[in-house]
Amino acid sequence: MAELRRDPLTGRWVILAPARAARPHERRATTADTAPDAAVDGCPFCPGHERETPPELARRGTGAADGPGWTVRVIPNRYPIVQDFPRDHPTANDDLRQHRPAAGEHEVAVLSPDHHRSLAQLDDHQVLQVLLALQDRARAHAAAGYAYTQVLVNHGAGGGASLAHPHAQIVAIEISPPAVEEEIAHLAVDDGCVLCRELRRHDEDASLDVAGREARLWCPWWSSTAYELLLAPRQHGPRFEDAGPELEAVAATLRDGLSRLDRVLDDPPYNLIVHTLPPGRAEDYHWHIHIRPRLQQEAGFELGTGILINTVDPAEAARRLR
Repeated sequence: MAELRRDPLTGRWVILAPARAARPHERRATTADTAPDAAVDGCPFCPGHERETPPELARRGTGAADGPGWTVRVIPNRYPIVQDFPRDHPTANDDLRQHRPAAGEHEVAVLSPDHHRSLAQLDDHQVLQVLLALQDRARAHAAAGYAYTQVLVNHGAGGGASLAHPHAQIVAIEISPPAVEEEIAHLAVDDGCVLCRELRRHDEDASLDVAGREARLWCPWWSSTAYELLLAPRQHGPRFEDAGPELEAVAATLRDGLSRLDRVLDDPPYNLIVHTLPPGRAEDYHWHIHIRPRLQQEAGFELGTGILINTVDPAEAARRLR
C-alpha cells in the first residue's frame, strides 16, 4: 500500500510507493555505461596534466603547485556556476523581479590521481584527506565572507558529472540556500535535535542502518528516492568545516556506505551533498551528508506537486545494503 511520509528535516511530504517499481522499463543505464570519459591520456585531472587546468588553489600531498605529488588537488572550475563579480553590486528590484550578478567561487577538488577509482574505491585514509581538503576550502570561503559554501559530489553522467575522473565541487555563494533554510527551521525541536533523536532511535532499532556507529549511515524512514542515504556524526555540531576527530569516523563510514552502493547497485550515479550551518549563524543545527542515487526520473507529478515518489521501502534498501 502506498504511504505518505513526512521528512522531519524539511517538513516536505514524500510518497512511498513500492508497487511503482513493477512498471516496465528499458534496462537502467549505470555509471559504467554513461559516464563521459575521454581517454586517460587526454584527461586534464590526471597526473602529468596539471598545467592544462587553471592554476592550483590547494593540495593535499607533496610536490609544488601545478606539479605531481598530490593526493587531492583543488582548482578553479573552468565553467563556473558563479563568478567573481564585485560583491557590493546592488540588488535590482522591478516589482516581483530581483536580480544581481551571481557572485561566488566555484572550485573542483580532484579526489585522487587515479582516473578509475571513485570515492567508493578509495581507502579510509584517502577519503579522510578528501574531506580535510574540502573543509579547508569551506573555511577559506567563510573567512572571505560568503554566506554559504556548498560541498558536493556528482557521480556519473546520471548524477551530472561532465568528466569521468572522480571529483568534488565547492561552490561559495552570497545567499543561504532554501534547502538549508528549510532544515534550519525544522531540525531543532522541543525535545532536541531531529538527527540526535534519530541516532538514539537507531541505537534501539537498527533496521534502517547501513554502516557505522560514531558516524552513522542509514536509509531514512522518509527517503524520497530509492536507496537514499543519510550520514550524521554522533557528535552534535553545526558545521562541517569545524568538525574535528569525528571526521575520521565520517570518512570510514562514508567509504563503507558508498562501496555498498557500488556493489549492490552496480556503480549507480548519485549526488552527495554536505549540509552545514552558514557562517556567522547561531541556530542549533547538526551537520550531515545526503547521498541520493539517481535511479528514478522525476516526472510531471513530482514537478507539479513538489512531492517525490520512492519505489523502494527504506527498510528493504537498508537490508540489501547491509
